[in-house]
Amino acid sequence: METKMYVGNLSYNVGEDDLRQLFSQAGEVKDVALIMDRDTRQSKGFAFVEMATQAETLKAIQMFNEHELDGRRLTVNMARPRTESGGGGSRGGYGGGRGGGGRGGGGGGRGGYGGSRRRY
Repeated sequence: METKMYVGNLSYNVGEDDLRQLFSQAGEVKDVALIMDRDTRQSKGFAFVEMATQAETLKAIQMFNEHELDGRRLTVNMARPRTESGGGGSRGGYGGGRGGGGRGGGGGGRGGYGGSRRRY
């Protein structure tokens, strides 16, 4: 039974204590993990909240999905399990993960210098 939720579209002003206080209205909050940028230490605008039971998790999703907090409508749903990515995932090296169209894709993600350059 999954009890962890993804909470997205957070204002950068919202902290872990704010989330703990909000979600405690739905039941016992076991853990709050506000995801921070490693370099700037600023919130990335999403968090994971874990409730004590699955019933409390479902109640929290019903209560707080589309709930307005600090001027933003929250996205609250079940967290997807982490996947094994075999190393750096799509964040490493040249290219990044989200190239666009055109010549080389223009980088994207955390890479640079083009995406998937094909030479014909």
